[in-house]
Amino acid sequence: MHKKGDMTRYEAAVKKRRKVSAILIFVPMPLTIWAGSVFLDNSRYMIISILLLIYTIIPFFMVFEKRRPRAREIVLIAVMTAVTVCAQMFFHMTIPLQIGSALIIISGIALGPEAGFLIGAMARFICNFYEGQGPWTPWQIFCWGILGFLAGLVFNKVDLEALKSRDFKIILGPVICIAFAIAAAYVSYLIWPGKDDTFFGWRLYVFGAAGMLAGVLFQHKRLPADNVNLAVFTFFSVFIIYGGIMNICAMVTSAGIPGGEPVSFGTLRTLYISGVPYDLYHAGTAALCVFIFGNSMIRKLERIKIKYGIYK
Repeated sequence: MHKKGDMTRYEAAVKKRRKVSAILIFVPMPLTIWAGSVFLDNSRYMIISILLLIYTIIPFFMVFEKRRPRAREIVLIAVMTAVTVCAQMFFHMTIPLQIGSALIIISGIALGPEAGFLIGAMARFICNFYEGQGPWTPWQIFCWGILGFLAGLVFNKVDLEALKSRDFKIILGPVICIAFAIAAAYVSYLIWPGKDDTFFGWRLYVFGAAGMLAGVLFQHKRLPADNVNLAVFTFFSVFIIYGGIMNICAMVTSAGIPGGEPVSFGTLRTLYISGVPYDLYHAGTAALCVFIFGNSMIRKLERIKIKYGIYK
């Protein structure tokens, strides 16, 4: 058992680490990706990728600012990174299921937001040595990392009884936030329809992202990690966050190619419309994977942490 004073210091350290993580994720990381795309002309993407990994490691190693790191903690992170890479590569070559995104979300819930971001960033970087490195690599590193980070923020996996809950009131807040955002997107489409525009375009991503962010803040650390909630969260987070950011990536990285479309709102709108089918497929298969084994895998990781005394 840990003394009350020890836990108070630990909780203070967690809050400090979380603030540093949020600042690094939402300020220097996007700025670094933007600077790499503009000033390096997408030709030095490996430099940008390594810089993002350095940013990712900083908050994770803040865990050890007052104590020496233990091998068991590093090993668990390394194992989950390796499992994610191997699973992603296996299904990439066989059945086209997006299991990597599912494992990143599971890692973030079980091991904490910082570890989730680190696993996501490292796994994507390694996967691209097999699937193909390119100007898209820094964007994919950021996307997979942020999936793990947000999952670690919103879910409560400590209360094992909550894992059994199917009370709709528990997820009512986030569901209302997303539903309201989608309704607002439709109203926006009716009031301000663009030329050759459809509702199934940029509005789904932009308004959906706002609704999801509101839902995360509303239900911070209170959402039980059962299979239904995991699947719903995975679907919306992968579709809105990963799909939304990677559509911007497609516009930026193709602009420097001869014959590519220019960086403009019209180009981005077209990409959002054409990207909906793939993003639905990506989100749907990731949600299916989480629904099948997400709950049981989180429980197993929790048992490992308890057995070896690993803090999140």
